[in-house]
Amino acid sequence: MTSQPAARTTGERRRDADRTRAEILQVAQREFARCGYAGARVDEIAELIRTTKRMIYYYFGSKEGLYIAVLEKAYSEVRAAERTVDVQHLAPVAAIRTLAELTFDHHDAHRDFIKLVAIENIHDAEHIRKSQALANLGTPVLDVISRILEAGVACGDFSTEADAVDVHMMISAFCFFRVANQHTFGALFGRDMTAPEHRARLRAMVGEMVVSYLRSGRDR
Repeated sequence: MTSQPAARTTGERRRDADRTRAEILQVAQREFARCGYAGARVDEIAELIRTTKRMIYYYFGSKEGLYIAVLEKAYSEVRAAERTVDVQHLAPVAAIRTLAELTFDHHDAHRDFIKLVAIENIHDAEHIRKSQALANLGTPVLDVISRILEAGVACGDFSTEADAVDVHMMISAFCFFRVANQHTFGALFGRDMTAPEHRARLRAMVGEMVVSYLRSGRDR
């Protein structure tokens, strides 16, 4: 009498489902970043990971559902990185500089994220607005910045009454522009802002720019 294989546990099935979902998201992120929302094809994504369109729809419901899940993953990763700044144990100047440099590093290493943000802006954030997961995802980084700003004012390191959203925009604008506009900027000014020889200087620049702004109230 041959023994029957043991039934797969719920945990094993869950791990397989999580792994399949993660593989789909990884390939889909690359394809949406490369082709845009309109240009990406679910059939091609399925072919790249050797699965079926039906399987993708099983996990994500639709092309739009897949795209929204890709956005959620991309934004969640940058928010997770921002939360690693040790506000409690860093002096305010070191903390805000660390946050700026961390954002620089993330955007430099995740070029697809930059493309996805640019694509979603073309769509007027239509898909982000449909995501419950993204509705409050900006709050953690604003909390981190607010705590840094409050500590900096309290100890006298910062003299500018800055708004956390403004500071976040300042950091993001510099780091985003460097990657998103590298080709047009290079064509117009003959400089590749993402070239290795410029990296250390620009990374230090974004931190110094924010610190200088937060200290500028002393000169008013």
